[in-house]
Amino acid sequence: MVALRKRGNAPTRKPDVWTPDLLEKVAWRVKAADEPLRGVGTSSGITAGLFPLRSTGADVGTVYRAAENYLAGLTPKQLAEGRFPMDDVSWRHWNNGARYFLRHGLCLEEFDDAQRGRALAVIRESLSADGYGQMIDLMHLNRTIGELTGDEHGLNEWLYWFSLYGEPENGGPWGWQLDGHHVNINCVFVGDQMVLTPTFLGAEPVVAGSGRYAGTVAFRHEEALGQELFTDLDPKQRERAVIADTLPEELFVGAFRDNVALDYRGLPLSRLTPGQRGTALQLLDRYVNRAAAPHARVRREEVLAHEGDTHFAWAGDPDGTFYYRLHSPVILIEFEHMPGVYFGNDHPSRRHIHSIVRTPHGGDYGADLLRLHHERHHGPQATGRAPRTTKS
Repeated sequence: MVALRKRGNAPTRKPDVWTPDLLEKVAWRVKAADEPLRGVGTSSGITAGLFPLRSTGADVGTVYRAAENYLAGLTPKQLAEGRFPMDDVSWRHWNNGARYFLRHGLCLEEFDDAQRGRALAVIRESLSADGYGQMIDLMHLNRTIGELTGDEHGLNEWLYWFSLYGEPENGGPWGWQLDGHHVNINCVFVGDQMVLTPTFLGAEPVVAGSGRYAGTVAFRHEEALGQELFTDLDPKQRERAVIADTLPEELFVGAFRDNVALDYRGLPLSRLTPGQRGTALQLLDRYVNRAAAPHARVRREEVLAHEGDTHFAWAGDPDGTFYYRLHSPVILIEFEHMPGVYFGNDHPSRRHIHSIVRTPHGGDYGADLLRLHHERHHGPQATGRAPRTTKS
């Protein structure tokens, strides 16, 4: 039995006193977010031209209307606090931790039921049923840890901040962000194209054994498919796939790592047998299919167009704790078993999982699509550009 660490009232809301330690943590995050956004690349730099403007054929009318309904239900004060221009730097201030640093937008906990329902409708219409359900499960598990630690004030299912960017009511580029402990989703629409990255999802615990949401389980498919793919590799394939004996301290491309250079390592998918490839595609689909079906299909096709340049990398023990990633020019997925934060284990366990999906080479936050949209449709002073480096 793993002991729980007692935390008291976690400063998830803005702290009364900004200690030097808190100020230092904020400062490096602000500095990282203020760097010009290049995107996750490799040591060779950023590859341009991977994300053209095009029509996907997806019906986005429902999600656009959901965004309009959400905005119509806000007070003037809420609009001032919860709506931002597309190029606002707050896009890059998301943080998967429970502590308050750079939260922005409107907290779901502070909405009335109708307003919260309209905010959730924007998210629900952007995601698949499975994607939306997974998000809700992780928010429920956040309450579970609050129940276990006696801190439901600082850890609960509605302590998440929702921000809306751009002008959906005018048909222009727009998007939304949900930001809080273990759930950080960035979603951008440019016409009928959608970008759903960066998306960080995590949980501790991954199973609710008691409490309001007893029986909730997270990440079992992502965990099992990664384990299955590595276990099915032959010795030579494993030798190529393994990039380390021990797990990294944290994800390579987590929060405030928008410009990390990470080279392709591991086993190319071209070296897989047909059966292994099938497992790899099932694993890919667990992440891609968080989007609604039309956009998930487009995203899958985009990734498969670069299948020859996609690598599967591994660290750890398939029968214990492990890390894996799928990495190509157009997608980067990381999954890792983490040490305890609220549980008293200092070594990785299957109780605590972090995962992230990014679109490398300028694709995150829809940045490359926004740049192309701006060049095609607007003059030098128009909005609709990628996140900039200073807050307006």
